[in-house]
Amino acid sequence: MGNCWFKGSPYFNRVSSNATKSESPKLQSPSERTEKDDSLLPSNPHEVEALRNDSARKNPLIAFTFEELKRITKNFRQDSVLGGGGFGRVYKGCVTNDLREGLAIEEPLRVAVKVHDGDNSFQGHREWLAEVIFLGQLSHPNLVKLVGYCCEDDHRVLVYELMPLGSVESHLFSRVMLPLPWSTRMKIALGAARGLAFLHEAEKPVIYRDFKTSNILLDEEYNAKLSDFGLAKDGPVGDKSHVSTRIMGTYGYAAPEYIMTGHLTAMSDVYSYGVVLLELLTGRKSLDRSRPVREQTLTDWAFPLLAHRKKVLGIVDPRLAADDYPVKAVHKTAMLAYHCLSRNPKARPLMRDIVATLEPLQQQPQPQPELVVEVSPANDSGGSDGVGVR
Repeated sequence: MGNCWFKGSPYFNRVSSNATKSESPKLQSPSERTEKDDSLLPSNPHEVEALRNDSARKNPLIAFTFEELKRITKNFRQDSVLGGGGFGRVYKGCVTNDLREGLAIEEPLRVAVKVHDGDNSFQGHREWLAEVIFLGQLSHPNLVKLVGYCCEDDHRVLVYELMPLGSVESHLFSRVMLPLPWSTRMKIALGAARGLAFLHEAEKPVIYRDFKTSNILLDEEYNAKLSDFGLAKDGPVGDKSHVSTRIMGTYGYAAPEYIMTGHLTAMSDVYSYGVVLLELLTGRKSLDRSRPVREQTLTDWAFPLLAHRKKVLGIVDPRLAADDYPVKAVHKTAMLAYHCLSRNPKARPLMRDIVATLEPLQQQPQPQPELVVEVSPANDSGGSDGVGVR
C-alpha cells in the first residue's frame, strides 16, 4: 500500500453534535415511504455506469471492489472510524497505485470511505445513488469530490476526498476547540454560498435540500465544501415554479413552505442557508432542547432581533471578543440572514446575490487553533454523514 497512513493532525471530527435524533430529527413525509421495487435500482458497477452515461457531463469515478476497500481501510479497523449515524459508518483510508493494475492517481490519496448499513433499503440505496449521480457529474471548488464507489452484492459504499478539518458543526459547537474567529466564519459562509449558487445555476439546476453545518466540510485552509447529496433533487425546468416531492430534510433548517406543501424550490435552500448564517453569527444550534423554551428554535428566537442594529449585537456569539468582529459586518450579515429567512420565498435573495453581499465582508484570516482534545469515535452516537477526519 505504501507509506500513506495518517499522522499527526491535531484535529478530530466528532461527527454530529447537532443532528442527533433528540435535537435535529429528520423530516420525512409518511405518505410516500412505500416506493417502487428495488429491482429498478442498479445492482452492479455496469448498471451504475449505464445510468451515468445518460449524463452529458461525467466525472471519472473509480468503481472499487469491496476487497479493495478492505485494503484501503485496513479491513475497516475500529481505529479507522471517523464517525457514523443512521446511514452507517465513515472510515479513513488511503489509496495508492499498487491497489490495482493500471490505477493512475496522485498518491497517496487520503480518502473517507462511507459505508451504508446493511439493510439495503430502497431509501438508503436511492440516496447512495443520488450521490453517485450528482457528484459524478458536478465539479466545483466548494463541493466535496467523489473519488469512487462500490456497488457489489449488498455493499453500497462511497469514497470521497478526505476533508482534514471535518465539519463546520464540529468546530462551531465544540466545547474543547477554540471558537472560530469571525473572519473564518465569513470565509465559510462565502464558500458555502458559492457552492449553493453553483448548484442553483448549473445547466441542470440542482436543489440541495439538506443544507446544514454538519454537511459543510472544511479542508486544511478552512475552505468550505458541500457534502452529502443523498437528498438532492433536480430543480424545476421550463415554466415550472417548483418540484413536488416528499418532505425530507432536518428540523430547524427546512423552509416552512416546504414543510407545509412539499413544494421544493431554490428558495428552500436559501432559507436553510439563512439558518446556517444565524448559527455562524450566534454560535447557537438551529435546535437546542437544553435552552429555555422560547430560545430552543434559533430562528424563532433570533429572527425578531436581526433588523435591530443595537439588539443584534447582543446575539453575537459571546465567545467572540468585541474587537474580533467589525460591527458593520455584523449588521450586514444579520440583515442578509433576515432576508434569507423571510416567510415569503419570493422575497428571499438569490444565492448569487448572497455571494455578492458576502465578498466585501471578507477579512484577512487570523491564525487558527492548533490543538484540540481528541474524542473517541467509538462513543459517537451522532447522525451526520460527515467525511471529516483526524
